[in-house]
Amino acid sequence: MNIPHKDKARPLAIQVFSIEKNALIEVARAVKSDEEWKKILSPETFAVARQKGTERPFCGPLNFEKRTGVFRCACCGNDLFVSRAKFDSGTGWPSFIEPVHKNNVRYEKDYSFMMIRTEVLCAVCDAHLGHVFDDGPPPTGKRYCMNSASLVFVPLPNLEKILEK
Repeated sequence: MNIPHKDKARPLAIQVFSIEKNALIEVARAVKSDEEWKKILSPETFAVARQKGTERPFCGPLNFEKRTGVFRCACCGNDLFVSRAKFDSGTGWPSFIEPVHKNNVRYEKDYSFMMIRTEVLCAVCDAHLGHVFDDGPPPTGKRYCMNSASLVFVPLPNLEKILEK
C-alpha cells in the first residue's frame, strides 16, 4: 500500500476502474468547496465524508446490505467495492476485503485519536471512507472498515456476468 505525502500534487484526471465498463476509464478529479459539497450532500454524509467523521457502529444501513451490486462513493459516484468483497466483521461498519481496483481508492496516514491508522479515501474526490486494518479474512488479510454515510449501494444483479468479460 503506497501512502503518498499529503502535500504531494494530485493530477487533475486519473484512471479508475468502472464496473459497468469492466475497464479502466479516465475521469476528472472532483474538486469542490465545502459550500458546494454542503449543497449536494446530506448533513451526515458531509460530516463523515468531507470532515472525516465516523458514524456510530451498527447504525449505517449498508452494514446489513446483502444484495449483489456495487458500493459507490456517496460524493462523486466512483465505484469503490463490490458485494462479493463484503463480509461481516462484527464491528458494526460495512467491511470489505479489497476495493474494486487499487486506482479507485487512495491512502493517508491518520494520526487522530492517539493512534496511527491508515485512512481510505476516494481517489476521485478525496472523500473520507473509513480505515483499512490488517486483521481481515483471507485471501487479502485486509479489513476495509467503511462508513455507510460515505457510500451508496447500487444493485447490479448481473454483476458477475459483467466481471466475467
